[in-house]
Amino acid sequence: MPQSYELNLKQQIYMEQKSNKIVDIHYLQTGQATATNELGMREMQALAYEKRDQRFLLIKAPPASGKSRALMFIALDKLEHQGVKKVVVAVPEKSIGRSFKNTNLTSGGFFADWKVAPYFNLTDVKNEQDKKGRFIEFFRQNNAKVLVCAHATLRNGMKELPDDSFNDTLLAIDEFHHTSADANSNLGDVVRRVMNNSTGHIVAMTGSYFRGDGIPVLRAEDEARFCPITYNYYQQLNGYKYLKNLVLGYHFYHGSYLDHIGEVLDTRKKTIIHIPSVNQRASTGLGKYQETAEIMKVIGTIDHKDYNTGIYYVRTDDGRMLKVADLVEDEQKERNMVQDYLQKMKSRDDMDIIIALGTAKEGFDWQWCEMCLTIGVRGSLTEVIQIIGRCTRDCEGKETARFVNMIAMPEAEQAEVKVAVNDFLKAITASLLMEQVMAPSWKFKASPDPSEGGESAVRTLVVEGLKPLSSIKTQTIVESQLDDLKAAILQDDMVVKALSGSTTAETITQHLIPKVIRERYPELNEGEVEEVRQRVLLDTIIKGNDIVDEKGNPISTITNEDDRPSEGNRLIKIANRFINIDKLSINLIDTVNPFQRAYEVISKSVDANTLKIIQDTIAEQKYDMTLEHAIMLFKGPLKEWVAEHNGKVPSVDDPDPKVRELAIAFQKIKNLKQRKLSGLEYEG
Repeated sequence: MPQSYELNLKQQIYMEQKSNKIVDIHYLQTGQATATNELGMREMQALAYEKRDQRFLLIKAPPASGKSRALMFIALDKLEHQGVKKVVVAVPEKSIGRSFKNTNLTSGGFFADWKVAPYFNLTDVKNEQDKKGRFIEFFRQNNAKVLVCAHATLRNGMKELPDDSFNDTLLAIDEFHHTSADANSNLGDVVRRVMNNSTGHIVAMTGSYFRGDGIPVLRAEDEARFCPITYNYYQQLNGYKYLKNLVLGYHFYHGSYLDHIGEVLDTRKKTIIHIPSVNQRASTGLGKYQETAEIMKVIGTIDHKDYNTGIYYVRTDDGRMLKVADLVEDEQKERNMVQDYLQKMKSRDDMDIIIALGTAKEGFDWQWCEMCLTIGVRGSLTEVIQIIGRCTRDCEGKETARFVNMIAMPEAEQAEVKVAVNDFLKAITASLLMEQVMAPSWKFKASPDPSEGGESAVRTLVVEGLKPLSSIKTQTIVESQLDDLKAAILQDDMVVKALSGSTTAETITQHLIPKVIRERYPELNEGEVEEVRQRVLLDTIIKGNDIVDEKGNPISTITNEDDRPSEGNRLIKIANRFINIDKLSINLIDTVNPFQRAYEVISKSVDANTLKIIQDTIAEQKYDMTLEHAIMLFKGPLKEWVAEHNGKVPSVDDPDPKVRELAIAFQKIKNLKQRKLSGLEYEG
C-alpha cells in the first residue's frame, strides 16, 4: 500500500503538471472562460453582475479584463430595477472615455444597450466647453441618465454641488487607486461624501489595487463597507482565446537610450513607446520634442503628416508605411486631434506606433498593441502594471504580449543585476495576481504607545521632538499622499535648480520644501506645514530616497552630477523594497543576451500555467513550513492519512488543524515538483 500510494501521488502531481488546464474554470452553462453567457457576459463580468444589488462594489481585476462593460451591465440594472436614476462615470484621462462609448449589449442577450448622450460625454475632445457647467446641469435635467467625465471634472463639479445631489445616483470611478494616488483629484473625499451623506451607489474599478508605497487605497473602515469582486491575471490569461503568454524584458545600455532603442524596437509590432520625463536620469537632456523626433528617425523617414488627424506617416528603410501618433505634443489642438483619432480606431491598420510620455497608460484601450517599450526605471509598480496592461488585451493574431524596459547600465556586477531583475519579475507577476509586494510605509510617532502591538508596532519609529499630527488634514496627507508630495517636491522647478547647484541643505529642507507643501496644500497653517515637512524628511531618510542622505543632507548637493546614484542603480534600490520576494524561490529569467555595449534580460513566458504555479507558491509561503518538515510529513503521516481515506488528498480548508498541516505539506512538495518541471525553480 505505501509503495502504491507513493506512485499514485507522484502520478497525480505529474499529470497535473503535464496538463495545460491545471485549473479548468467553468461558469454557468458556458463551460469555457472565454465564452459569454446567455446575457453576453464574460466570466469576470458575470461574477461582478452577481453582486449587482450591493450598494458599494469594488471590482479588482487586471487591465483588459472587461471592467468597463461590467460597469455597463451593473449600471443598467440599477437604472432599471434598483431605483437609481442617474449614472456618473469618472475616468482619469479623456482618452479612457472611449471605453464607455455607446455599446450594443442587446445583441448578446442583455435587456438594454449602453447609451451616452453626446452632450454629456465630457471626455469627447469635441466637447471642451464648460465641462463643469454641464456636469452640474446633468443633475438638474430629469431625463439625463448617463454622464462620462474625467476625474478632474468630477472634483471641480462636486465643489459646486451639495452631497445629496448624488441621492439615487450611481458613481462609477475607473482606476480607483487614484483615490490615494492623485492628491489633486481628492477622489477619496468625494467617495466618502457620497457614501456618508447621500443615498448614492458606488462602483469602484481598478486594475492595480495597491500602492507602490504600501499605502492603502481606502481606509480600512471605508473598505469594509464595499463588496469586493477580485479577478486576477491568472484567471484572465487562462480564459483568453488568442493571447497565451506575456514576456517581460529588461534591456540595459550605456550612454543615451536613443543610441540603443533601435536594438529593441521592432517596427513590425504594434508598439507604445513611453519616453522618460525631463526629470528622470534616463532623459537625454535634449527635451521631449527632440527625443520624439529622434525616435521618429529610428523608425524611418517622415513621409507626411495628416493635418486633419495629427498622425504622422513614416516610411521604414524596407519601404513599409507606418502610422505614428505623437502624444508627447502639448499643443492642445494637435493633442485633441490625435486623441480623437485614437478614440475612433476600428481596425489593426489604423495605428502602428504610439509615442507617449504621461498618457496611454491607465485604461488606454488599443487592443492590437503587442509591445510596450518603456524607457527609464519606474519607481511605481502600479505604473508598471498599468503599462503592461496596454499590451495584454486579447486580440486575434496576437499570441504573445511583450513589455520591455530600457534602463541605463547599473554600476553593479551582472549577477547582482540578474538578482534585482528576477526580483522585479517576481514582484510584477505577484502583483498581477493581486498580491501586495511592496514594503509598507513607516509610521513616525513623537512618543511610544504601549498599547500598540503587532505589525503596526514593528513599522513604527519613535522620533524625539517630532510634532504630532494635529488635524485630519495632515493625517490624510501623511497616511495617503506622502509619496505623491515627495514626487511634486522633486519636480518643482526651484527644487530642481537647487539640487543641481550648490544650494545648502538648510535652504532646501527649511525653505523650498515648505514652499511646495504650501502651494500644494494652501489650506494648511504654518504649524501643519511643519508637521508635514518633518514627515517628508523622515520618510525620505528611512527609505533612502533621492532627496536626502542618511545625515539628512540632500544627496544632490554633490555638485558633480556623475557622482549621483545612476538610473540603473535605482532598479536595484527599488528591488530591495519588495517584501517576501526573497522567499518566493522562483527563477523567472529565461535568457541574458549580451550586446556590444549592453545586454538584456528576458523573462520566461508568463503564461497561465506559470501564473498558476506562482499563485500556488505564494499561497504556500503564507504557511510557515520548512521543506524538511514537509518531506517528513509526506513520507509518514500524509501517506497514512491518504491510505485511510481511500486515496483522497487532504484540504487546506479542513477544520482539523492536523489535516490542514498535511495538506500544506502536500502542496509544498507538489509546488516544488511543478517549479522544477517548468524550469522556474530558483538556483543561486
